[in-house]
Amino acid sequence: MEMELWYTEKQTPALGLSLKVKETLYYKRSAFQEIAVLDTVQCGRMLVLDGMVQTTVNDEFFYHEMIAHVPMRTHAAPRSVLVIGGGDGGVVREISRYPGVEKITLVEIDAGVVEAARLFLPEISCALDDARLEIIYRDGGEYIAAHQDAFDVVIVDSTEPVAIAEGLFGLPFYQGVFQSLKEGGVLVAQTESPLYNRDLLRASYRRISAVFPRAFLYLCPVPTYPSGLWSFTLATKLYSPLEPAGDYLPAGLRYYSPEMHRSAFALPPFVRELLELEPGLEHQKILSEK
Repeated sequence: MEMELWYTEKQTPALGLSLKVKETLYYKRSAFQEIAVLDTVQCGRMLVLDGMVQTTVNDEFFYHEMIAHVPMRTHAAPRSVLVIGGGDGGVVREISRYPGVEKITLVEIDAGVVEAARLFLPEISCALDDARLEIIYRDGGEYIAAHQDAFDVVIVDSTEPVAIAEGLFGLPFYQGVFQSLKEGGVLVAQTESPLYNRDLLRASYRRISAVFPRAFLYLCPVPTYPSGLWSFTLATKLYSPLEPAGDYLPAGLRYYSPEMHRSAFALPPFVRELLELEPGLEHQKILSEK
């Protein structure tokens, strides 16, 4: 009888995601975390950091397109874009689709993530050699604190808020992001599952909305993430994602579209209750009253 190998991520203490594994392609313990790339039957090659699934080649487009194109098209003409985390290169790939972007800065604390992605995730890391890209191996919070009025868009593609990523969910970090953005700047940060990370989502949204004049939450499905439903918090100094200012739409997208952009901000009642938003009000209106 053939032996079966399975990988299980415990997404909560009482729930796990299990995938049948063909083989382990890569394993390394870096100075910061355990890095692995597994070849799975259902989802193809999969990046795992400290036992948590980060991306798979089969479903990564949901996450990467929605974390990148929503802020990129909210801004009228982004020219300088900062990505914090995202060493797999997926967000950089999506940003590289915009010909108007002049500079992309990727700040990733762990060079081992970039190394693994280059070797085993070419579909995701394919833009890491873009001539407009600068890769800096440094803590994202430290980098932000040293750069003011430098970026049109900041995308925080962090891991879960534990260990090296914990600081990327704090109020000082969001204050630093605000200072780093130019007039009209846009921030988006992944803020976890509205089902399994309710306290973190609420806290992150409140911190961001305390710093920025306009804050919005939007949702999209990510099949291999806890609960399959993921949240992003977008904040702006000027623009509203409900009326995107950008008119350029890259070709060949698999999930993002102008229709999906608009629908992502239509929050179900349980999420509005979580954020204490009143029915029918735009996100920032209720925030301005608190």
